[in-house]
Amino acid sequence: MDNDYDLLDAWRAGDARAGNQLFDRHFDSIYRFLGSKTSGDPADLVQRVFLACIESRDSFRGESSFRTYLYAIARKQLYKSYRDRRPGVDFGVTSLADLGPSPSRLADKRHSDRLLLEALRAIPLELQIALELCYWEQMSGPEIARVLDIPEGTVRTRLRRGKEALDAKLDALARSPDELATTMAGLEGWAEGLRDQVGAGK
Repeated sequence: MDNDYDLLDAWRAGDARAGNQLFDRHFDSIYRFLGSKTSGDPADLVQRVFLACIESRDSFRGESSFRTYLYAIARKQLYKSYRDRRPGVDFGVTSLADLGPSPSRLADKRHSDRLLLEALRAIPLELQIALELCYWEQMSGPEIARVLDIPEGTVRTRLRRGKEALDAKLDALARSPDELATTMAGLEGWAEGLRDQVGAGK
């Protein structure tokens, strides 16, 4: 099987089949990543991510995995889509709950799943993304740093702040101390299980 770099080079050179293969390989993960942060179908935004990938191909030096490179583009395109509607928005303080309605598919989740997803949507977006990259996408510190375009040391600070913010939101949303304790005790495994549900309409 061709690796991502070979496929990207072939796609940029005009090989449509290579582009389709690359798109198919990464579509689900990028769709999921964006789908948890938009109220409608993120397909158009996913398309813009792959187009931006082609346009910026010359700037990619292979210093990270193609997956990391693609998530960095996805984050930038997501931010751009919100800034086109709300110029000057600060994602360090603004949450998805501030930016718009929850995805309708969240209503189909069981209460325990909605609790975590609603809490994530209620913390600043840059913290939410850092947590998702760590818990859901299982990225390393250096990978998260590249996606977020921040120093690696800042990643640890952002994850700590994100966890503290998430803890506070879960505390406010939980219906009982037992529900809160169960959620916090199983957060890592729970988040990993939710990864395959969010954004895919499952």
